[in-house]
Amino acid sequence: MIVDAHCHAGQGDLMTAPWNTDAPIEPYLERARRAGIDKTIVVPTFHSDYTKANAQLARIAARYPTRLIGVAMVHCRRDSRRIFSMIEQAVKRWGFQGIKVHAADALPTREVCETARELGLPVLVDVTGQTEVVDMLAPQYPGVRFIIPHMGSFDDDWRAQQRVVDQLVRLPNVYADTSGVRGFDYILQAVARAGAHKLLFGSDGPWLHPAVELYKIRLLGLPKEEEALILGGNVIRLMHARRNTPAALAASPLS
Repeated sequence: MIVDAHCHAGQGDLMTAPWNTDAPIEPYLERARRAGIDKTIVVPTFHSDYTKANAQLARIAARYPTRLIGVAMVHCRRDSRRIFSMIEQAVKRWGFQGIKVHAADALPTREVCETARELGLPVLVDVTGQTEVVDMLAPQYPGVRFIIPHMGSFDDDWRAQQRVVDQLVRLPNVYADTSGVRGFDYILQAVARAGAHKLLFGSDGPWLHPAVELYKIRLLGLPKEEEALILGGNVIRLMHARRNTPAALAASPLS
C-alpha cells in the first residue's frame, strides 16, 4: 500500500499565499490515483481558527473515506489551554490520526507534546529550518513520535537537512518525510545512515505533484521491502502505534 504522508486540503482565510488560501483536494486525488497512491494523510491549510479548519478537513475526509486520513492542526500559542480538547474531539469524533504544528504559527509547547503522549498520536512538526528544536523536543518526550516534514526545510536549507539526517540517526523517536526535498543526496544519506524505517514518503500536495515526489523514492533503488517501508509501511506503523482498542484499530482507515 502506498500512503502519501503529507498533503493539505481545505480553504484558508488569510489569503496572502497559496498555502493559506486554498488547497483543492480533487485535482490532487486524480494525480494520486494515476500515480498509484492508495491513501493520503491530509492536514488543513494555514487558518486563523484551527477549530474551523479541522472541522472543514473532517468534512472533506468524510467525502473520501477510503482515500483520506485526517490530521488535526493547532496553533500552540493561540490555542493554548484548549489543545487537548481540540485534538480529543478530532480523534474521537472524526477519527483523525495525528497532530500537525507549524513553526510559522508557533513552535511546539509542552501542552501539545503532552496531548500527543496522552492520546498516543504522532506529531508532525514543520520546524522551518529551526532543526535545533528537535533536539529539545525528542529527548523530553521519548514516548512521542515526531515527524519532521521536508527533512527540516522546505527552503532547501542544506544545513537544516544535514542536521535532520544526524537526528534521525541519534534520536529513536524522530522521523522525517521527503516532501519537497530537492537535495536528493540527503535522502540517500538518511537511508544509508538512519535506515529506511526512519523516512516517510510525502508529496506536500496539492501544490507539489505526488507522482514527482513518489518517483524520487523509486530512484533510490532500494530493495522492495525497504521501499515499501518508506512508501507506506512506516506511516501506518506510526499511526497505528496510538493507544486504542483492537476494535478501533480494525476500523481505522489505515487498516
